[in-house]
Amino acid sequence: MSRLLHVTSGPYAPPVPVRELTVTSADGSRLHVEVHGPEGAPAVVLAHGWSCSTAFWAAQTRDLAVDHRVVVYDQRGHGRSPAALTYSTDALADDLEAVLEATLTPGEKAVIVGHSMGGMTVLAAAGRARFREHAVAVLLCSTGSSRLVDESLVVPMRAGRTRTWLTRKVLGTRAPLGPVTPAARRILKYGTMGPGSAPHMVEACARIVHACPRTVRHAWSQVLDSLDLDHGVRELAIPTAVVVGTADRMTPPVHARALIAALPQCVGSTELTGLGHMTPVEAPELVSGKIRELAATYVELDPSDQVKEGA
Repeated sequence: MSRLLHVTSGPYAPPVPVRELTVTSADGSRLHVEVHGPEGAPAVVLAHGWSCSTAFWAAQTRDLAVDHRVVVYDQRGHGRSPAALTYSTDALADDLEAVLEATLTPGEKAVIVGHSMGGMTVLAAAGRARFREHAVAVLLCSTGSSRLVDESLVVPMRAGRTRTWLTRKVLGTRAPLGPVTPAARRILKYGTMGPGSAPHMVEACARIVHACPRTVRHAWSQVLDSLDLDHGVRELAIPTAVVVGTADRMTPPVHARALIAALPQCVGSTELTGLGHMTPVEAPELVSGKIRELAATYVELDPSDQVKEGA
């Protein structure tokens, strides 16, 4: 289980949830889940990326929970979710389905948001019955469906076998990341954030990423190395918006453009000039705004909840 090293003050400090629960996935893996915001409000489910945790969504959770019911969870092995025996795209889909079943009522609709590996989680679950029961719209942030290592720009050299080999070594390293030092912040900023990212943004992301156990980070890197979820893109037959930073080295805009071309119902695409891979942290208001727009457009409240709101 990750050490909890996230920032404790400022816009990226995680808010206190209304409710916490432990959800059991299909293979028995346990997942830490938090619910924020008022009951009966439009539901939003946020899935974080590789080496992150629920703390990654702090800005969106605080903003949206004013008038939305926000569900966040730690992917297996991350945050307060214990390490598991199995790491795979099927496990990602199983975990998301388990969270949806535990936090939403039968037939209740929600906007599902995925960043990086969280977006891949959505693609892995796209054809699943429980996902289709609950997902009414999707926001994909800084993600891709295949060829992640081949297209990565983390290693600054011409595309080809040598770059792919070096990228695989860098992303798949078993080495500990160690404490969050000035040098560590510079490395993380180079690899995952835009050059103009403010120091407090870099600090927040560095603390989250450095808290992820190296064994978990390595295990998931192997899954991402061989990722092929192109079929999931075609199966995601609900309104879907896409956000990417033009300076994203982890999942460059080539991935977003491929998603946009293949999605059955792409309802918007945004390329953020100069931003990197951590778009929800680097552009918190914009990402929250996109989620609000999708919820306002596609989530219909139960009539009994609407009566309660007007009481």
